[in-house]
Amino acid sequence: MVMSPTGSTSQAAPFSPSTSKPIQELPDELIQAGWSKCWSKRENRPYYFNRFTNQSLWEMPVLGQHDVISDPLGLNAAPASGEAISDASLGNGQRKRHPSEDAQAGPNSFKRPKVEIPATPTTPTIPISPSTPGVKPWVNTTDEKQGQTSVPAPAPYRPSVVYWDLDIQTNAVIRERAPADHLPPHPEIELQRAQLTTKLRQHYHELCSQREGIEPPRESFNRWLLERKVVDKGLDPLLPSECDPVISPSMFREIMNDIPIRLSRIKYKEEARKLLFKYAEAAKKMIDSRNATPDSRKVVKWNVEDTMNWLRRDHSASKEDYMDRLEHLRKQCGPHVASVAKDSVEGICSKIYHISAEYVRRIRQAHLTLLKDCNISVDGTESTEVQDRLVYCYPVRLSIPSPPQPRVELHFENDVACLRYKGEMVKVNRGHFNKLELLYRYSCIDDPRFEKFLSRVWCLIKRYQVMFGSGVNEGSGLQGALPVPVFEALHKQFGVTFECFASPLNCYFKQFCSAFPDTDGFFGSRGPFLSFSPASGSFEANPPFCEEFMDAMVTHFEDLLEHSSEPLSFIIFVPEWRDPPTPALTRMEASRFRRHQMIVSAFEHEYRSGSQHICKREEMYYKSVHGTAVIFLQNNAGFSKWEPTTERIQEILAAYKVSGRSLPSPGPSSTSTGDKDSKPVVERSSARSQDNSSPVDKTAPDTTNI
Repeated sequence: MVMSPTGSTSQAAPFSPSTSKPIQELPDELIQAGWSKCWSKRENRPYYFNRFTNQSLWEMPVLGQHDVISDPLGLNAAPASGEAISDASLGNGQRKRHPSEDAQAGPNSFKRPKVEIPATPTTPTIPISPSTPGVKPWVNTTDEKQGQTSVPAPAPYRPSVVYWDLDIQTNAVIRERAPADHLPPHPEIELQRAQLTTKLRQHYHELCSQREGIEPPRESFNRWLLERKVVDKGLDPLLPSECDPVISPSMFREIMNDIPIRLSRIKYKEEARKLLFKYAEAAKKMIDSRNATPDSRKVVKWNVEDTMNWLRRDHSASKEDYMDRLEHLRKQCGPHVASVAKDSVEGICSKIYHISAEYVRRIRQAHLTLLKDCNISVDGTESTEVQDRLVYCYPVRLSIPSPPQPRVELHFENDVACLRYKGEMVKVNRGHFNKLELLYRYSCIDDPRFEKFLSRVWCLIKRYQVMFGSGVNEGSGLQGALPVPVFEALHKQFGVTFECFASPLNCYFKQFCSAFPDTDGFFGSRGPFLSFSPASGSFEANPPFCEEFMDAMVTHFEDLLEHSSEPLSFIIFVPEWRDPPTPALTRMEASRFRRHQMIVSAFEHEYRSGSQHICKREEMYYKSVHGTAVIFLQNNAGFSKWEPTTERIQEILAAYKVSGRSLPSPGPSSTSTGDKDSKPVVERSSARSQDNSSPVDKTAPDTTNI
């Protein structure tokens, strides 16, 4: 039995106000405004539904009534007839505004459009999310979107291309949980966190340069943040402060792979020759300048001298000859070079961690002081009583009240929304700004007049901007998303309604897990996935490509599947790294919950950019330079409900076809991590597709290779 957090119960699946009898008898003006005429099965009469605002009316909408999204204040609206009529005489579900609603809004307000659902004495009690009481029922089926009979021409405030579908309801069921004790976001604190994180990046750059004479490995700081959060027990949402071990395996591995020099991909013979020469020279210099053993010095110097002699006398070698010689030199000298650099690299990792812990202490102290000045107690927060019952998943709630928010300025430059606080500006395109407004309206319950909307958007974008880094295309690969056609196929074929790794900026569904519950919860996030424990549902997982993070993800998947008897399905998209294979990929391939596996070849599929909220439309997609493994992990009930049949798999592969609109990869961030970046090899496209049922549980069918 699934219950709503408000206490209602229902043994049957809740039904939706959607209809199978859409009727189009409306003027063109209303159709373009998003209105459609539908049929209510329950009431056996027509009603009118607006797909842009989710508003439902029993009577035909009034022409000239202002649109609450594009013109929330109604400044450009024609006066509706009957404004002088009393409240009792309004028969179309509309009501007059109370005087309190006309009061002067705060300096940071953003008008919140109202959503009204007609209530009748026969309206049944159905399970809904506490995020939007009375607005829209959470449906446990995958019904078609209501009233979608024609596609209206996009209004000026509507993006011409939409990369999300916020009408899809969740089928994810969880146990009711208490509000989280995260400190509520505030622009002043977020600005301090951004400044200290930027300073920490600079420290990392200086340590790598001064101690090892190398540039920091690209994206290694971002992957360090991800890897640390797997083991961090600290209180800051971004920076680690309580980790065991202190030395990050991810950061240590990536720095060591770039010592003595970084090995890049090679295309031409001359590049291979130069790379071999540089490696030999750097290895000799390092072994001479460090406290190496006599045996290590002897081995390295002999191999380097041998390589130099070979370079002088052999001018007819091919690119492959140079690469083979480089691989031989690495095997001979690598262990000795690593042994002399080990202590120094561990010192870099330890230094960065301890600086981060000190910054976390400063940030938290400033945050507590700010809350205290606003008379908000952190320790005295009353714990909310939570019943042990199953509910449809709902956004993260904070137990600590939000302090008053400072003014954040908003203006538009062409199609870009610019939000400024104390001279610090963040930008988001107009389409994603409208998306954030919709997510906020669906999910936020403590700000009915949108007075804190702009400051929370500023904090949200600033947080991701800081996490990405300031380099060109830096971080965008860690936030890459699947193409829209793939999401559509996943939802249609496998009932997927939830993303395990997303953000309010790149999510396709309005229910998702993300890294930062404090800023993202107001926009629909269910919190970090490693802390999210669904009992049933169909999920898509496209994790950040960090090895330690993906390994923790697999552990969580198997634990959830082991302990749930309800239908539970995870469709996972991970890079096909085989040299060497990642522990996450190896474990999933050997899992008893694996029902199907396929490989989408390199350069034959694409991802949406992680910076899609600000990039140009022509830069939205980029080709993947590595193959992608798609693995289906399901328990028995999930397999029975969402079996990966041949026909369904073919639909997924068809949705994955490259459309020709994609760009080259934005950089190493989207290719691989750690030692996989440093391999001096040319990526090859493999046209392989695998289908194998679980090696232990042979209940899955043996479908043919696609």
